[in-house]
Amino acid sequence: MQHVKFTPPSTRCIDGVIIHSLKVIPDERGRVMEILRADDEFFPGFGQVYLTTVYPGVVKAWHYHKHQIDCFTCVRGMVKVALYDDREGSPTRGLVNEIYTGDHKPCLIVIPAGVYHGWKCISQCEAFIINAPSRPYNYIDPDEYRTDPHESGIPYDWSRKDG
Repeated sequence: MQHVKFTPPSTRCIDGVIIHSLKVIPDERGRVMEILRADDEFFPGFGQVYLTTVYPGVVKAWHYHKHQIDCFTCVRGMVKVALYDDREGSPTRGLVNEIYTGDHKPCLIVIPAGVYHGWKCISQCEAFIINAPSRPYNYIDPDEYRTDPHESGIPYDWSRKDG
């Protein structure tokens, strides 16, 4: 299956970000959905696999990694994912991307090191996100750098956009 590079309206995709559409195969027994394979061209290597959740309306943001590549998908509920490129020398520095993923739009999002990211649960139920980062979490010296989701200087508004 080919990956699909998502380009939000009126902007371009952040350099190095990959949005890979996932295929759900249902039958009378249930369904299967492959998330990430070692033979995918964008597979960055294996560090660990973990589940994180977010409650309805809650924002989990912003953070980035200096070395780690994140590969995640929302397997239950829906999330609004926001990315911000603040990497020195990046051709897309200053860009923000917004991606909706989950039950209604399954996809794997690959986020390169240095790109700020976070998400907000936009479904009525708790959202479940599976991440398969390229490195295991280092409890002594974490490769995780955080900033406030609302007062960080990142040009993004997490509020719902009614219309």
